[in-house]
Amino acid sequence: MRIWKFGHNVDTDQIIPAEYLITGDAKKLATHAFAKVRPEYSREVKEGDVIVAGENFGCGSSREHAPRALLGAGISCVIAKSFARIFFRSSINIGLHLIEADVFDRIEEGDEIEISFEAGVIKNNTKKEEYKFKPLPEFMRKLLESGGLINYIKKQK
Repeated sequence: MRIWKFGHNVDTDQIIPAEYLITGDAKKLATHAFAKVRPEYSREVKEGDVIVAGENFGCGSSREHAPRALLGAGISCVIAKSFARIFFRSSINIGLHLIEADVFDRIEEGDEIEISFEAGVIKNNTKKEEYKFKPLPEFMRKLLESGGLINYIKKQK
């Protein structure tokens, strides 16, 4: 897993600018993710990459397009010190893994990491370090494993 590092207060307009909200298709949204703040992002992001950010990731409007664009780009997880509440819930509902952990100053862009969601451990292979985080409750992990809320409900029938 390769790291993309962003700062504090990354809002939904930075994740997916408003002029690209004409579709809900994750792959189409992904082609415009971070278009105004990291134009190279959509060309260089790879399946399985991880975003590391500071405080208040996903603040701004409550659009579900932002986490959907990240999923469409192949992001496997966002690790941040804190998340905006609506972004957090929307992400879980559509199947985007999130971790709240204070690792902003410890993980650098380009670092290679491994994550154990159940054990609550991030292993930084580049720096030979491990960081602990509080795992999500079992129910939320089941939602994520199912690919989000709708897929979880479908599997219950």
